[in-house]
Amino acid sequence: MKKFLLPLALLLAFTACQKDEEDLTEHPRYVYTLDNVFSTADQVDQALTSCYSAIRTLYLSGDDWMGWAFTGSSGTDMYDVPYDRNMFTFNDYTIVNPTHTVFATIFRRFYELAAAANMVLYSADLPQIQWGSEDKKAYCLAQARFFRAWAFRCLGELYGGVPIVDRVHTAATFDFRRDSREAVYLFAIKDLETALEDLPAAPEEVGRVSRGAALHCLSELYLALGTEYVDLGRAEDGSAAFEKSIYYADQVIDHSVHHLMTERFGKRSKEGPVYYYAKDKASQTPEHTYASAGVDMPGNVFWDMFQDDNINYGDGNFENLYVIQIDYTAHKTNDKDGSNFRGSVMRDPREFGPRLHVAASSYIDGDMEDRGGRCVTFVMPTMYTRDLIWQGEWADDMRNSETCFRRTFLGNIPGTKYYGKPIPWSVLYREGGNLDSIQAGECDAFPVSCKISTDRFVGIEDGQRREYLFRDKAVIRLAETILVRAEAKLRSGNASGAADDINILRDRARCGHRVSAAEMDIDLILDERARELMYEETRWTTLMRLGGTKAKERIMKYAYWDLPRKTITKDFNLWPIPQSFIDANKDAVIEQNPGW
Repeated sequence: MKKFLLPLALLLAFTACQKDEEDLTEHPRYVYTLDNVFSTADQVDQALTSCYSAIRTLYLSGDDWMGWAFTGSSGTDMYDVPYDRNMFTFNDYTIVNPTHTVFATIFRRFYELAAAANMVLYSADLPQIQWGSEDKKAYCLAQARFFRAWAFRCLGELYGGVPIVDRVHTAATFDFRRDSREAVYLFAIKDLETALEDLPAAPEEVGRVSRGAALHCLSELYLALGTEYVDLGRAEDGSAAFEKSIYYADQVIDHSVHHLMTERFGKRSKEGPVYYYAKDKASQTPEHTYASAGVDMPGNVFWDMFQDDNINYGDGNFENLYVIQIDYTAHKTNDKDGSNFRGSVMRDPREFGPRLHVAASSYIDGDMEDRGGRCVTFVMPTMYTRDLIWQGEWADDMRNSETCFRRTFLGNIPGTKYYGKPIPWSVLYREGGNLDSIQAGECDAFPVSCKISTDRFVGIEDGQRREYLFRDKAVIRLAETILVRAEAKLRSGNASGAADDINILRDRARCGHRVSAAEMDIDLILDERARELMYEETRWTTLMRLGGTKAKERIMKYAYWDLPRKTITKDFNLWPIPQSFIDANKDAVIEQNPGW
C-alpha cells in the first residue's frame, strides 16, 4: 500500500499583482484571494496535507528547544538535560518564564495548525470546488476538524483559556480575547463529535486520520473538561464529563477495529534483537554477539510494536490509532543536501541516547547499534524513569526487559578487561569519584529503550549515520486510551475499575504484580503512564491537564537536578501565555496565567 506522504506546503500567501506589459497602468492578471486561490478538490486536499505536516513538525524530535522541551518532555518528572546541556535546561525557573522561546514556539505552532485547518474548512465550501461525492468532501472536512480540535485540545491543556480562532483572518488582528479553558475544551469536543461519523475506521491511505484517533481525543478532552469542572467546584458537571470520557474510551477499546497487541506479530515475530560487541565488520560474527556472551534478549510483543514495518494498521499493528509517516526513499529524494531533517526522520538515537563512550571511554567507544548509535544526549531520563518505576514488584515487567530497555552494555575495545563482558554500572556511574564525576556518569550512561533506537539502522550503506530512525512513529496508541479511561474511572470514584484497566497493561507486560483498588491514585497512573509511554507521551500536556499542584509536586520530587527545587517559588498548573503574544495583541488585554 502506498504511504500517505506530506511534501506539499499550504498556499497561504497570495500572489502579487503583475503590471501590464503594454503601458504603465496596472491591470492585474492574477489576483488571488481566499475565494479563488483554490479551484479543485485536489488542491483543497493538498492544503490538508499542511495539517499533517504541522503534526510532523510538532511531534518528531527536532534539533531545537521546542523538540527537547515539548516532545522530549525535558524539565518534567521523567526527563532532564545532562550536565553539559544546561544552556538548554527547562527546569531553571529564573529563565523559564513567559519570555521563554519554548512557550512562544509551541503556542504559535498549534495556532498554525489551527489556521491550516481553518483554511481547509473555508475553501472546501467554495462554490467552484467540485468534490465528485459528498463522502469525499465530508472526509476532508472531518480531517480538518480533527486537526483543529487537536490544536485546541493541546492549547487548552498547556495554556488553559486561549482565544478560539474558528475562521480565516484576512487582515492583521490585534484584539483577540481569551476564552475560558472550559470553552476551549468544548470547542474541540464539538469539532470532534461533528467529524466522528465521517472518519473511517481504517483509512485506505496509510497515515490518514481514523475514527479511533478521534475517539481517543474525545475521551481525553472529556477527562480534561471534567477535571476543570471539579477545579471550578462544579462536581456534578465533572462527573458527567468523566462518564463521557469513559464512554468514548469504551468505543475505541471495546467496539472498534483496534485492540491491544498481546501476541507477537510482524516480520520479526520469530526473533529478537541481535547486537554485536565487536566494532569492526569482520568480527561481527555469531561468536561476537551479546547472545554469545550470555546476554539473553528474546523478542516480545512490546518490542515488536516498535520495529520497522510493524507500526501501521496495515502492518498488523491494531493498537496504534494515529501514526506519523516517515519514508527513507522520500527522505533521500527530498533531502539531497542534508538540510531537511525536520519532519523526515526520527532523531531519537541522537537526541535521547546515552553517551556510553564518554561515561566509560576506556572500555567502550564508537557508534554501534549496541550502545544506541551515535548519541549526543540532549535529553536524559531521570532516575525516576530509568530505575524507580521498575523497582520491587515491577521489575519483571516486559517493558523493563533487556529486549525493551537495555541495561547491559559489553565492552568493545579489544585488550581491555571488559571486552565482550558487561561493564558494571558502578564503572559507568563512576562510583567512588566526587559528586561532579558521579553526576557526569549518571548523565552520560542510562538504559536504551527500543523506542529510540534499533539493532538495524536504515541507510548505513548510503552513508547515513546511526543517529536517525527512518520508521513511522505512533503518536496515539490504544494503551494510552486505556490509561485515560483508568483516570476517568478513578476520578468517578471507581477505583476498582481503574485498577482493572491498569491490569490490562500489566497483563500484556507479563508482570506478576497486579494492582488493587486500594493502591489506586493519580500517582500510580502517572507511574504506569511512564512505564508504558516512555519516549512517547508529551508529559507536559499530561501534567498541566491534571490541575492542582500535581505538576509541581512531581517535578520537585523527581527532577534530577536541584534547580527546580531551588527556583520554583510559585504554584503553577498552566504554562504561561507567551509575553510576545500579550504584547502584540495591542487592542485588547490578555491576562497572564496565575503565578507567571
